[in-house]
Amino acid sequence: MNTFKKFAALIDELNALILRLVAWLTIFMVLVQFFVVIMRYAFGTGSVQLQESIIYMHGVLFMMAAAGTLLADAHVRVDIFYRQLTDRKKAWVNLLGTFLFLLPFCFLIIYTAWDYVANSWQTLEGSRETSGIQAVYLLKTIIPLAALLVGLQGCSQAIKAFILLWPPTSTAQRDR
Repeated sequence: MNTFKKFAALIDELNALILRLVAWLTIFMVLVQFFVVIMRYAFGTGSVQLQESIIYMHGVLFMMAAAGTLLADAHVRVDIFYRQLTDRKKAWVNLLGTFLFLLPFCFLIIYTAWDYVANSWQTLEGSRETSGIQAVYLLKTIIPLAALLVGLQGCSQAIKAFILLWPPTSTAQRDR
């Protein structure tokens, strides 16, 4: 059981680190957007690469923050009943929800995105704009990576739920 706890803690640390890193991306994205607006309205010029970089940052931000949001238990959910449940019942909901919904959905994303991303890498897909960022294939790679990280975070949540549901018991407690 201790190995599972360490594995869950490692996943949590990884996703917390990624969440902290992409939080800085938010500030950078705002600064680039501010710069683009100043360039356009103050100097009458623009940059396709800067505008596309904002789209790239936005995509990376939301895709890479998804697992950290799950870690923080900050995803939007309808919890009319959930918030009133005991911790053990919440653990059951989390455990079943992870195996019935979250992990199959993550697998589906990875499975369907695989050829999409592979084709993009084969052609080294770039921007449709001549002066745009010629790295669309890198952006598309974030899709299965994000699904993998969310799936791993789901495994961590399931491990924690499992530990809550089946705590180690002593021989005396087992015999009762």
